[in-house]
Amino acid sequence: MEPFFHREVHCRPLQHCSTDVHHRSCRLFIAAFCAACMFAGEAGAQCTARDVLQNELRLKKAPSVRGQDIPVRSAADIPVWKTITLQAFANSFALRNALDAKGCKVGGLAAEILARPAFVVSTTRKDVRLVAVSAAELGFGTDTVTLGAVYMRVQQLGLGLAAAEIGPQLRLQYFDQPMGEFLIIGMEPIKTWSGEQIVLNVANGGAGLILIGQDGRPDAEISATSRLLFVRSDPAAPADPRGEAAAFLPP
Repeated sequence: MEPFFHREVHCRPLQHCSTDVHHRSCRLFIAAFCAACMFAGEAGAQCTARDVLQNELRLKKAPSVRGQDIPVRSAADIPVWKTITLQAFANSFALRNALDAKGCKVGGLAAEILARPAFVVSTTRKDVRLVAVSAAELGFGTDTVTLGAVYMRVQQLGLGLAAAEIGPQLRLQYFDQPMGEFLIIGMEPIKTWSGEQIVLNVANGGAGLILIGQDGRPDAEISATSRLLFVRSDPAAPADPRGEAAAFLPP
């Protein structure tokens, strides 16, 4: 399992409490100050395990419908799962800081990918429509399938690969992801410093919301039930039948 990166909130001791008379009041003030620091740090977070649980209890989401009854034959058979807005960040470091500010964990491989020159961010805001589909829905009848075979199939259907930044941008806009869901970003892999080809995965493994990396080689095998995210660009794409209110619900 990849190591988690997290933020720590530090409270600096006050320097103006030198007399015995003021020691007690200073201790009380420092305690209150530290509590305020911790509260401020937690208030901005939305990716922690506690935040996820609170969202689930608040929304009380109905069980989701997963998968298609029959394999899809064209891009038109796949409804738009979610539309996200790519925010304009100055650079990848600003995007990473935004993840940290929300308490979103970033795995080691993902952190390396975000720091690579091949990882670029949008300079303007734009909306991107995403579809979620599994290899089984694409017509593959085996238990596992290679990433390259899935990519070839979706491109034949008219879907596009996602930009690498869609992974962290989605992480910042999908705070009520259900526990146990792992969404592979259908993207061109980016190489680590050691040459590994990595794609991103937006996940909720139970310990909070996280962005992780995984094997992105064309011959890397994934489960036929794993769900991947791709991009729709055709203007006639059907809306999710559950409506805009279900924008944060899993497919």
